Amino acid sequence: MPNRTPSSRASRQQGVTLVVVLMILVVVTILGIGGAQIALLGERATRYDRDYLIASQAAEAALMDAEFDIRGPNTNAGSRVAQFSPNNTGIFAPGCSTTGATRGLCEPNADSVKPVWAQVDFLDTGAATARTVEYGEFTGRQFDAGSAGVKPAHKPRYVVEVLPDSGAGGSKKFDPNKPPPVMYRITSLGFGPREETQVALQITFRKEKE
Repeated sequence: MPNRTPSSRASRQQGVTLVVVLMILVVVTILGIGGAQIALLGERATRYDRDYLIASQAAEAALMDAEFDIRGPNTNAGSRVAQFSPNNTGIFAPGCSTTGATRGLCEPNADSVKPVWAQVDFLDTGAATARTVEYGEFTGRQFDAGSAGVKPAHKPRYVVEVLPDSGAGGSKKFDPNKPPPVMYRITSLGFGPREETQVALQITFRKEKE
């Protein structure tokens, strides 16, 4: 029978201890990686929420700017408040106008699968090609945007469609000797600090006085 010396038993114990330590290190490493991933996901979620909020606020600001565009008061010399009247529905162009005082004014596309506001490129800012209105273009109001700091990458933009106004529940009667009353559908797009973060908002607006 071979004799087991104390040194051989100690070697086996040290070998078992090494395996246990290695297993503990593996578990600790896995827990550390998992914790780091959770922290990273939390940071990304927080940043996304911040960017989404900034884009939402920009889109809301564009809706307000469009309301000033439609009803005034405006300080800009290029104000077009007088254009928004039941007598001027012809200035709203199919596919949205790109020129001068009628930029961003759209005739609803009822026959298409996609509404007109979904076919417009809000990233096109060309002076001769843009079909959307930049914040402050016709109102003279200011909006801080750009790549410096945590703010929208671009100024928000909007389009305006003209719609028939049937009144509350269609029960309101109108003077047949006057042009049919109209309402305006405003669609805005706001940007977050990154251009890819975008929020679109839409309201239907009735001008108080014609």
